[in-house]
Amino acid sequence: MSRTAAATREDVVRAAARRFVAGERIDVQAVVGDTGVARATVHRWFGTREGLIGEAIVHASEPVLDRARRVAEGRGAAGLLAAFDGIVATMAADEGLRRFLEHEREAALRILTSSAGVVQPAWVARTEALIVAEAGAGRYSPALDPATLAYAVVRLTEAFLYHDAAAGLRGDTERLHAVLAAVLGVDRS
Repeated sequence: MSRTAAATREDVVRAAARRFVAGERIDVQAVVGDTGVARATVHRWFGTREGLIGEAIVHASEPVLDRARRVAEGRGAAGLLAAFDGIVATMAADEGLRRFLEHEREAALRILTSSAGVVQPAWVARTEALIVAEAGAGRYSPALDPATLAYAVVRLTEAFLYHDAAAGLRGDTERLHAVLAAVLGVDRS
């Protein structure tokens, strides 16, 4: 990106997201160089490097979340499960996410899983929107309120994908599928 004095907050997020997707470390100084925005402005907009990284991850994940339900087969609980399977498969194969977890494990887990951050609340909101859309169309009757169910889906995904290595769950997409099927009430007969 060429240096532009009029770069916006969104330009900074996009520049950081490009670095994340490429598996590069998100360095504030490098993003400043990419966008021409002053370092102080970046800190005013995002607070910390972790705030910028969180925004970049949310931005990079939006196409994945948007696409998931569109391409998933089925409706109702089965369609939701297919959408979540698509999201999980994409996340499990994501090189940028893998490198971030490998190189900055503690910060990565904090950024990805903190309810006080931007990533988890954004993912919970998007998950809730998928659930509400299926329920609103009369194709799904969740056993829990959509907000609680969405939170559970996201937390389970976090645990199975990258958080709970001690329990032997990290990267276990098959067991995650089975657990999400049970939580969503997918008829397995």
